[in-house]
Amino acid sequence: MATRERQAQRAQAGWAAWQRGEALVARDAFEEVAAAGVATPQLWLLLAQARAVTGAERAAVAGALDQVLAVEPFNLHALVLRGDHAEDDRAACSFYGLALSRASEAERRQPMLVEAQARLAAASARFSDHLRAQVAQTDAGPRFAEAVALVTGEKQLYLQQPTSFFFPGLPHRQFFDAGEFDWAPALTAAAPAIRAELDALIASGTGAQPYVQSDARRANRGHALLDDARWSAFHLIENGAPHPLNATRCPATLAALTQAPLPNIPGRSPMALFSVLQPHTHIPPHNGMLNTRLIVHLPLIVPDGCRLRVGNDERAVRAGELMIFDDSIEHEAWNDSDDGRVVLLFEVWRPELSAAERDALTTLFGAIGVYQGGQ
Repeated sequence: MATRERQAQRAQAGWAAWQRGEALVARDAFEEVAAAGVATPQLWLLLAQARAVTGAERAAVAGALDQVLAVEPFNLHALVLRGDHAEDDRAACSFYGLALSRASEAERRQPMLVEAQARLAAASARFSDHLRAQVAQTDAGPRFAEAVALVTGEKQLYLQQPTSFFFPGLPHRQFFDAGEFDWAPALTAAAPAIRAELDALIASGTGAQPYVQSDARRANRGHALLDDARWSAFHLIENGAPHPLNATRCPATLAALTQAPLPNIPGRSPMALFSVLQPHTHIPPHNGMLNTRLIVHLPLIVPDGCRLRVGNDERAVRAGELMIFDDSIEHEAWNDSDDGRVVLLFEVWRPELSAAERDALTTLFGAIGVYQGGQ
């Protein structure tokens, strides 16, 4: 009998034995086929399973699975079993993580993948505990603490992803400390006067419009709050020009903004407004247009239950406490209260940009704004 025909018969005999629950008989048959050099990835997978249930060494099981993965690197069953027979927790996490990342939503609900997710979580927790114990006596500050949280998987990495324009080389920072900006104390001190003007605007019942508005000249990106008054704005400076109704009502607010480094780009900047978020409203995750600016919030009317997440840093919103952040990093906001939340919102230049870079960007953005082009 030809060798290949015999090995095909041995493979079939092994499969029949495996179905009968005779794991040792099946393993012997599979071993013979593998030794002959004609095993398929599926047979290597069966051999790995047979080795595992008959008490073979971890290395023997892993070796069979490596044969599968050399041909089918995203074989979910092989990846999970390889994680079960990995050399250590870090290796196991790599196999479980790849399997879960390649699995569909339906596949992740299968018992094998559910168990892999649980083992991944347990292994990750052991690794995290080990690292934290090793660095427990260090005090290198918040950047180091965030680096540890990223390597342990407790936090996700978020980077600048502006929707319209990216300027290279700027630090990927989520929030900035108000103490870094010399104009911040004066703005905070003006909060009572700004709040008084805001209260008068609200009492007037005029001047507000949806924050996100449709524009027939542009493609509709499908924002969840498009033309929705639950997120609205009292514009003070819009597209570089004072708002014809609201600006004259808020002289103290506009005066307070003069010390901040607002971009001055014809037809585009500066921009300043009161952002109103109605009760039980969620602004879904999104990214801003540019990474050359920072967004500043001066919270003015803030009930309990208001939050802002930028990247992996979620913070409570508190009245009078400036929040300065890079909106080109994914962010979202919540008002989980029964009352409205209002912040003064405006943009400032990134502090890392030189005067020459700001001038060049002003020219560039101005050119973009006036370009019409041909058909």
